[in-house]
Amino acid sequence: MSDVFQLLRWAAIIFITWTFMHGADHYLAFTREALGKYFNYRWFLIAHITAGGGALILGPLQFWEKLRNNNWKLHRIIGFLYLLAILTSSISAVVLAHTTAYAINWAYAFSAQVWVSVWIIATVIAYWAAIKRKFKLHKEWMVRSYIVTLAFIVSGLALKLPVVKQLGDFADISPTFFWMGWSVPLFVYEVVLAFRRKS
Repeated sequence: MSDVFQLLRWAAIIFITWTFMHGADHYLAFTREALGKYFNYRWFLIAHITAGGGALILGPLQFWEKLRNNNWKLHRIIGFLYLLAILTSSISAVVLAHTTAYAINWAYAFSAQVWVSVWIIATVIAYWAAIKRKFKLHKEWMVRSYIVTLAFIVSGLALKLPVVKQLGDFADISPTFFWMGWSVPLFVYEVVLAFRRKS
């Protein structure tokens, strides 16, 4: 049963990553028409997308118990690569959030800035906890980091749903879904942790 679950989990991860990367294929034309407002920041955009896709794949490897228990060195290497992927993608996102995001509106830009700040902070705390050998704390913050990583995909897919598009223009509704994409899952995770600590 566990093997079936693992297979389904990896199928979901691969599908999500493919969807994320495939949705950005048109940017690879590198023309002003294809990149639009991102043209002057195209390398930050490509770094954000590429490193973000890497983080989507590397994150679940960190939660693979067999790998973590049987090969600590590989676990640490993957963790360091995940950290680099997050830093590359998030720093690029910081640049985009403070430049091209304002082409949509202030609310969109501010939502993106807070979002990426939470992403960086959660990942850095997870890394710090690992260095201090606080492994339970490390695992909890790694989960938080990956929740925020997935939020980019969840929000993006939600905004493409016909029922969501009917709610209004992208500029009007996207900030709400940005906040929902990471804050609600993080809140649910905190509730789960609270119940686990009581039991």
